[in-house]
Amino acid sequence: MAEWLELHPQNPQTRWIRHAVERLNEGAVIVYPTDSCYALGCVVGDKDAAERVRRIRRIDRHHLFTLVCRDLSEIATYAKVDNRQYRLLKLATPGPFTFVLQATRELPRRIQHEKRKTIGIRVPDHPGAQALLAELGKPLLSCTLQFPDAEYPVNEPQEWRRQLDGVVDIVLDSGSCGLEPTTVVDLTNVVPEVLRRGRGDLARLGL
Repeated sequence: MAEWLELHPQNPQTRWIRHAVERLNEGAVIVYPTDSCYALGCVVGDKDAAERVRRIRRIDRHHLFTLVCRDLSEIATYAKVDNRQYRLLKLATPGPFTFVLQATRELPRRIQHEKRKTIGIRVPDHPGAQALLAELGKPLLSCTLQFPDAEYPVNEPQEWRRQLDGVVDIVLDSGSCGLEPTTVVDLTNVVPEVLRRGRGDLARLGL
C-alpha cells in the first residue's frame, strides 16, 4: 500500500517533503504534483525504480524520459546546452515546458532515448515540486502519470487510489493539477521543433 500525504498546494509541509526525499533515496517511486499534470518520479541513478516506472506506464526504450530539475544550474551535468539553447531555456523556465536535448556521458544510457541518445529536461513552476527538488538536491527521473488504458493523465489522485496503491510507494496529493501536459520542444537541431503542444505558451519562446 502506498503512503498518502496531503501536500498543501501553495505551502508544502516540510515534514512531508523530507519524508518523501528519504523514501526516494531508499528507492521509492513517488507521485508528485507539477504545474501541468501529476508525475511519476524516482532518483536518477536507481535502476530498479526506473524499471518500475517503465512497468507502470508500459513504456519501452524509445520513450523519452524527463529529468525534472530545480533550476538551470542542474541541467548542464546531464544535457549538452549551447548558448542558443540556454537562451530559450531561460525564457521558458520555470514553466510547463519539456525540452529535448542531447544527453551527456553523466546520464546513464538506460534512461536516454535508445536511438537518439536524448533526454527531456524540465523545470516546473509548482511549490510542491520545487520544494521536493530543493530537498533532494538533484533532479528526478520522471514522466507524466497516465495509466496505459486511460485517455487523460491523472488529475485527482484519489480517483485512482486503487490503482496507485498497488504500484507506487508515496503519493503527494496536492489536489487538482490539471489534465494538459507540457509543451515539448526539440532543441537538438538548429531550428527548434515543437513535438507536442501543451500547457506551455509558445509565444513565450517566440515560436
